[in-house]
Amino acid sequence: MAQKSTIYKVELSVSDMDRHYYETHKLTIAKHPSETDERLMVRILAFALNAHEHLEMTKGLSTDDEPDVWQKSLSGEIELWVALGLPTEKAIRQSCSKADKVIIYPYGGRTAEMWWDKIKNSTTRFDNLQVINFSESDTNHLERLASRAMKMQVNIQDGEVMVSVDDRIVSMTPVIWK
Repeated sequence: MAQKSTIYKVELSVSDMDRHYYETHKLTIAKHPSETDERLMVRILAFALNAHEHLEMTKGLSTDDEPDVWQKSLSGEIELWVALGLPTEKAIRQSCSKADKVIIYPYGGRTAEMWWDKIKNSTTRFDNLQVINFSESDTNHLERLASRAMKMQVNIQDGEVMVSVDDRIVSMTPVIWK
């Protein structure tokens, strides 16, 4: 019998001083059985970094033709496509043709660096693509904050990110690769 997703309830408060966005989002997130806590937390962080009233979590790992997070216009066009991990060149090309803006958040330390070294030259033609890396140390610390019911505060200022859950705080510096 197939395992069921685990449901996480997250009250996400975003204070993004760089974009002047201040809002609280109540999220119900299904964590796929094969998804790690690290990936789940990176997915929530990606949501916070791009927070908008029309931003939505998708089915994620259970569908191949959707990103992890997206924002659609009122008429259904994909304005923002947010993917996590290390997508193939084909997946990047397809997402860049479907959306106005694509952001990829690789993570995983040396594996992510090797992926980027291999793929970066083939991404130069995509003007609507942005690649922002999280260090392995940062995502490992972030992973430790995971719990099934979270009140999470994300503060963003001058490109620095501070994530807090209860009395635990992780400071991160995302690195823009493209």
